[in-house]
Amino acid sequence: MRCMCDDGAVAVSSMSSVRRWLMLAIALSATLCANVFINGVAFLIPTLNSERGLDLARAGLMSAMPSLGMVVTLIAWGYVVDRVGERLVLTLGSALTAAAGFAAASAESLVAVAAFLFLGGMAAASSNTASGRLVVGWFAAEQRGLVMGIRQTAQPLGVGLGALVIPRVAENHGVSEALLFPAIVCTASALMCLAVIDPPRTPRAQASEADLANPYRDSRLLFRIHLASGLLVVPQVLVWTFTLVWLISERGWSPGSAGLLVTFAQVLGAGGRIAAGRWSDSVLKRSGGDVFGARTRPIRIIAATAAMCMASLALLDWLDSPLSIAMMMAASVVTVSDNGLAFTAIAEIAGPFWSGRALGTQNTSQLFTAGIVPPLFGGLIGIAGFPVAFAVCALFPLMAIPAVPVASPATPVGD
Repeated sequence: MRCMCDDGAVAVSSMSSVRRWLMLAIALSATLCANVFINGVAFLIPTLNSERGLDLARAGLMSAMPSLGMVVTLIAWGYVVDRVGERLVLTLGSALTAAAGFAAASAESLVAVAAFLFLGGMAAASSNTASGRLVVGWFAAEQRGLVMGIRQTAQPLGVGLGALVIPRVAENHGVSEALLFPAIVCTASALMCLAVIDPPRTPRAQASEADLANPYRDSRLLFRIHLASGLLVVPQVLVWTFTLVWLISERGWSPGSAGLLVTFAQVLGAGGRIAAGRWSDSVLKRSGGDVFGARTRPIRIIAATAAMCMASLALLDWLDSPLSIAMMMAASVVTVSDNGLAFTAIAEIAGPFWSGRALGTQNTSQLFTAGIVPPLFGGLIGIAGFPVAFAVCALFPLMAIPAVPVASPATPVGD
């Protein structure tokens, strides 16, 4: 297995620890701000319903527009970052996302708002690929699970920040004013990304043929990780998209209280990602260097746990039990815990000259799923209710379990 930890390992080991952690902080912050834009529209669903008269299916489609926009450009951004590095991509992408946010906030019609949200998603895709490469490039393998887990907290923290601010602004001032918040934070992100320093890497002209070879050509490993991650993102998107609506409509919570609970759940989810990354590093140390298995075996356990959480949530909600709220919190943690492990494994397999495109492909599969889950499950909730939707959702992590490869890349794939 070619591994980014081998490329420039001597240089990385001699780099200032402060510089490495500063790059992690910037990567985390840039991705957090992008996720406020990408996922924050979900917290406009109650206001889109009350102010604009959209049902759950149409409001869910509106909330999915940034994710659908990301699907279009993730691989393209990955190609660009493979060629020109992380700094330019992070700075330009954040600036374009901010511009789209301001345009969406000033638009009059919902069609125009949706179009600008789609364009903003196209720009926001830059942060997912570039920030992942930045983190993997600056840290060695024995730290990479932990630091990628920290970087992956950007998603739940971004969702949590959006849940804390956007519903309140929307309730008091309307949809347009609420859309200013993600535009402002992405502007700050663009300025911050000017301080990014690209990791040390062997120049492309000096790289070996093995490092430059297409990692998809002779192996199904990356394809299987993409498939498993796409299945596992279904409960994750369902939980963060509809928890606020569920708390308000089914549990009688106020928008402000529901937003606070969602924020708390996302903070817990961020902790879950860090714990999963630390767990992966511990498995790596005990396994004698089996980097691949250290990333993928925990994913299978997380998938099984996610299935149990969603099935339990369906039952508790059907019984109208107050314990359903606690189970929703547990699901908020478990369903997001696998993302950092999959990202790390993909970057390590693909190597420094293909990781941008591989991470872009990973995000494309996830974001395509994230784009279709809200309208499909919004329609299912409208027809059959939340318990049925939760039960159906439990099937997806079950299907992901056999899709996750656990064989070493040096052995035949197929476990």
